[in-house]
Amino acid sequence: MQRVRSTLFDILLTVWTGLFAPVLAVLWLIGSPERGVRLTSRLWARGVLAGLKWLVGLTYAERGRHNIPDEPCLIIANHQSTWETLAFLTLFPDVAIIAKQELLTIPVFSWFLRKSPMILIDRESGSKAVRKMIDESQAALAEGRSVLIFPEGTRKSASMPIEFKRGVELLYTRLDRVVLPVALNSGLFWGPDRAYKRAGTISVSYLDPIEPGLSGSEFTRKAEQLLETERRQSWLQAA
Repeated sequence: MQRVRSTLFDILLTVWTGLFAPVLAVLWLIGSPERGVRLTSRLWARGVLAGLKWLVGLTYAERGRHNIPDEPCLIIANHQSTWETLAFLTLFPDVAIIAKQELLTIPVFSWFLRKSPMILIDRESGSKAVRKMIDESQAALAEGRSVLIFPEGTRKSASMPIEFKRGVELLYTRLDRVVLPVALNSGLFWGPDRAYKRAGTISVSYLDPIEPGLSGSEFTRKAEQLLETERRQSWLQAA
C-alpha cells in the first residue's frame, strides 16, 4: 500500500509542477521579478510538502530553532534526499542555495533556480567554480539572504558517515559569517537507496552555531563531528 501511495505522490508532483507553467509565463512577461519568483517557488514547495503529508504520510518536525542566527548566515546541512532541497525553500524564505549546474536540466524547476536566483556551479571547472561560489555567496549575504550548501556534494544513504567535499572550508573562511549546521534524517524515508517513499516524521535539527574565526580544517572537523553525531543517533533509533 505504501508503494502505491508513493507512486500516487509522484503523479501528483508532476501535475502540480505542470500547473505552474502558466505562472512562469506571466512572471517572464513581467520581467521575472526576484520577489515574485521566490514567492512562487515557496508556494510550489509548500504544495509538494502538503502532498507528501496527505498521500505518503511523510511530514517533518523542527528542533533547536533558538539556534538560528538573527542575521544572514551560512547554513550547512547533510544531504540524504531530494526532500531537503524542496523543504529549505519554506524553512528559510529567500535562501540562496548552492547547487550543481546539472539541475538546470530539470524542466520548470531549473527556471526557478536561475531566476530566484540560486548559486549554480559547475563542479568540473575547479577553481573557477570555487571563485564563483564565494563571489555569489558574498553578494547574497550582502542582500540579506542566508546561503545554504550541502558540503557532501551529493545525496548519501542515511547509513553513510558524514564527509565533506573540498571547498566548504574555503567558503567558511572567506565569508567570515556564523555557520548554522542542520542535521536531517530524510534518507530514512526518501533516500537514494529507498525503492519508494515511506511514512514518518523527518527530523530537522538546528545545531549549535559555529562562530567565524576557526581555521578551515578546524571548522571542517567540528562541523563534520556535529552532523555525524546527529546522523548516528537517528540511524540507531531507526535500526
